[in-house]
Amino acid sequence: MSSASSADMSNTERTEQGPRPGRLTAAAVVAGVEGLALAAGGLYLLVSTLTDRPDDLTSALMGGITLIALGLIPLVAARGLWLRRSWSRGPAVIMQILALPVAWQLLHDEVLIPAGIALAVLAVTGLVMLLSPATTAALGIRRPGQDTP
Repeated sequence: MSSASSADMSNTERTEQGPRPGRLTAAAVVAGVEGLALAAGGLYLLVSTLTDRPDDLTSALMGGITLIALGLIPLVAARGLWLRRSWSRGPAVIMQILALPVAWQLLHDEVLIPAGIALAVLAVTGLVMLLSPATTAALGIRRPGQDTP
């Protein structure tokens, strides 16, 4: 197959899918924002651990590394959603569900209430966008009992 015909094939595949639904785009953005926030928090924790002298250096370093690793999950899911990969919805939904109890905990600390509200809004928005029929159809996910196209 020549490179010109494979380029035509990929363009055809893109046009057959049509424009990306706004809900799918919003879901990808929400997952990306959450991933960036987790990674930034992990980097901040690592830098503050290395510049300060924490009581437990190992725990502080592992906390930062864990946050960075957790940030990679929604970032990879965001990229998959953007590229319309059906596998990406599962990790994105799981991250939204996991964000809800974290938001609840943040709401119990007076200083972190704004962060808790922001996280709760992002998680609920992400869930609504991810579970919408438009997103499901754009990702090619069939409902149980739905006939194959």
